[in-house]
Amino acid sequence: MELELIARKTVLLVDDSPDNLVLMNDLLKDLYKVKVANSGEKALRIATTGQPPDVVLLDVMMPGMDGYEVCRRLKANPATREIPIIFLTAKSEVEDEQLGLDLGAVDYITKPISPAITLARVRNHLMLKEHADFLRDQNEFLDQEVRERTREVVAIQDVTILAMASMAETRDSETGNHIRRTQFYVKALAERLKGHPRFSAVLTDSYINLLFKSAPLHDIGKVGIPDRILLKPGRFEPHEFEIMKTHTTLGRAAIEHAERSLGTPMAFLSIAKEIAHSHQEKWDGSGYPEGLAGEAIPVSARLMAVADVYDALISRRVYKNGMPHEQAVQIITEGKGKHFDPDMVDAFIGLQEEFRAIAARFHDTDHDMAEKKAQIERLTKV
Repeated sequence: MELELIARKTVLLVDDSPDNLVLMNDLLKDLYKVKVANSGEKALRIATTGQPPDVVLLDVMMPGMDGYEVCRRLKANPATREIPIIFLTAKSEVEDEQLGLDLGAVDYITKPISPAITLARVRNHLMLKEHADFLRDQNEFLDQEVRERTREVVAIQDVTILAMASMAETRDSETGNHIRRTQFYVKALAERLKGHPRFSAVLTDSYINLLFKSAPLHDIGKVGIPDRILLKPGRFEPHEFEIMKTHTTLGRAAIEHAERSLGTPMAFLSIAKEIAHSHQEKWDGSGYPEGLAGEAIPVSARLMAVADVYDALISRRVYKNGMPHEQAVQIITEGKGKHFDPDMVDAFIGLQEEFRAIAARFHDTDHDMAEKKAQIERLTKV
């Protein structure tokens, strides 16, 4: 079986001596398909045109381009670098052999050759190449499988987050475009801060990507707030606000429930839990639900705090008009070191025109507002 496989292989002979080419061709022709080249230039043309040879038997001393240069060029070309090269030469000094092997040749045979030994070495290197090609193909197949499975895992993550976010939208008349805007605000802030010494270790590209996907879940806990409070078109009474504040703990609990349903904690939901639970915390410790302060507040939640407050300030509601962008920026700025992480406020100020553009891109139309008002009226009558 091995001889049958080897018999289909192609050997490229490279030598400027016609006598040597005839000699080697006679030795190899019954076992292999033989191609010949009487110069280095011709050898490169044959090796890079059509199907590459399976092994090259290469003389060193040739006029023009010598064998060493041919070897260098074959090894420099991705299409030919894996072809085994066996030097077949009268140069017998140790330094000559070392140079040939250093250039990437697999063997070095000095003339005059032993036919039996030469055939054995050619056969062995072809068998080694056969196994190496098999392993390389297997590795490429496995890499493809890993990429495919990774795409499937990412798709499952996306579907899970989308399904949960959609659930939140069915209960909260203020989500919709608010979700899209806050997604892009948070991403813009994170991109701005990823080179900052305080945040570079956390805000990697993969983290920012997951942060963008998780942002829509920041208010998922509102699904557990009674309609009479959630849909109230005005300020909350103190006892109502206490109930409304529970949307943070309800949000984290909802995501944890989803994890239990999946049977195991899911790392990709960790950011979502942080955002849902802690985006109402304040830098000075006066927020809720736990009164966390400073660095104790997760980075994801601190980013969402800036995004969420800015959008709440500029957005129209059925019970209020949105305030001008400049006024919202002033309020965020005044909250530096109190409500918000100071460095995040600085980043926000530098990005304020991008925030304005995002708000315009996903603005609430009159039609959106009419639908929200109708939704509130419909739900409050139930």
